[in-house]
Amino acid sequence: MQAINPATEQSLKDHPNHTDGQVIETIEASQKAFREWKNTSFVYRANLMKKAANVLRSEQKAFARMMTDEMGKTLKESEAEVEKCAWVCEFYADNAEEFLKDEVIETDASKSYVSYRPLGIVFAIMPWNYPFWQVFRFAAPSLMAGNVAILKHAPNVPGCAEAIVSVFEKAGFPKEVFCNLNISNEQASNVIAHRYVKAVTLTGSTRAGKEVAKQAGAALKKCVLELGGSDPYIIHEDADLDLAIKTTVASRLKNNGQSCISAKRFIVPESIKEEVEQRLVAEMSSYKYGDPTDENTDLGPLVGEKYRDQLHDQVKRSIEAGAMCILGGKIPDMKGYYYPPTILSNVKKGMPAYEEELFGPVATVISVKHEEEALEVANDTYYGLGGAIFSRDVAKAEKLAAEKLEAGSCFVNEMVSSDPRLPFGGINESGFGRELSRHGIKEFVNVKTVFIK
Repeated sequence: MQAINPATEQSLKDHPNHTDGQVIETIEASQKAFREWKNTSFVYRANLMKKAANVLRSEQKAFARMMTDEMGKTLKESEAEVEKCAWVCEFYADNAEEFLKDEVIETDASKSYVSYRPLGIVFAIMPWNYPFWQVFRFAAPSLMAGNVAILKHAPNVPGCAEAIVSVFEKAGFPKEVFCNLNISNEQASNVIAHRYVKAVTLTGSTRAGKEVAKQAGAALKKCVLELGGSDPYIIHEDADLDLAIKTTVASRLKNNGQSCISAKRFIVPESIKEEVEQRLVAEMSSYKYGDPTDENTDLGPLVGEKYRDQLHDQVKRSIEAGAMCILGGKIPDMKGYYYPPTILSNVKKGMPAYEEELFGPVATVISVKHEEEALEVANDTYYGLGGAIFSRDVAKAEKLAAEKLEAGSCFVNEMVSSDPRLPFGGINESGFGRELSRHGIKEFVNVKTVFIK
């Protein structure tokens, strides 16, 4: 496995793949570690998890540089990601015992209750776009619940995978409680099928999610899938446009536009379409793209050449189908896999920009006649990860977000984001199951009924 710096196109350090024999050894060592780890106290686990948070903060700059070099996000965003990982470690250290305490149920028994017990090995297949956060998002609750974890990270961020292993080792976790495997998809299938592996979690594309769900189902393993998204951001006629434009653009361009929950479809009334587009052009034009290690850079490169070319192809096919490019839309003549902030107007049903997820700094503007049509368009998608509504009538926007917008996370006057205190996940082809909060930690436990007559 070898990462390519997407800003310089230079090869980084080689990371050898694990053999089939090493895979089996790792699984068996993890199972042995689980037999002891599951019997440790919440206090013991929490102490180690807080030490992991301290390691993350003490080596924040080094970890951030690793992320930036391997996948291209700006250093300031990488540093913020490391801090968020420390937060989720502390959150579960502080709350896991309360989340998983026995739940007493009154029945005709002398005593009956629900107990939440760990399952065993959780196998995680993680993506490159948030190479630290996605891992800690599953690892912190899984380990605090008494499970152990094996990671298969994306092949273009192998250094990040090894760095994460080092965090747990330096914090004092037993070595086999969290392991990393540099393996192929075929080898990953064998891991899913192994009898010691009890659950699977994947964050990635819908295509990958369907394949993993099929394999997990065949092996009768519990799985959680957080997949793609084409999040609608509805801007109402009465919206505070200063707030709406600033927030939606920040969401669309966050992480170089490579986020499942970023604003992708900008749905606006015809009456304000022209003004919204003018403001979008001005705001997106103000973002400077270039060297992600430069503190003045707002937007780094896409993670790889094939991803940039795929995005550009979606833009070109949308224009050929009748969309108008009012900003960007051309691959710059420079080293690195850069793509400029781009806006497509007059986007209609049937176009790639309407139907597909655009994983890069491209905003699509869809105009509608009224609010009812806005909701119809927002929900007219294969996905269902997140969505947002911007309006000064907060009560009405809240009702629409809660009752009408079909997605796992619906925000009002703010960009969609993940928060350890709130459940996170999607519906439809955005996956199933939830991460984070008390809901996330209960995904990979045995919900056990105990009944005493």
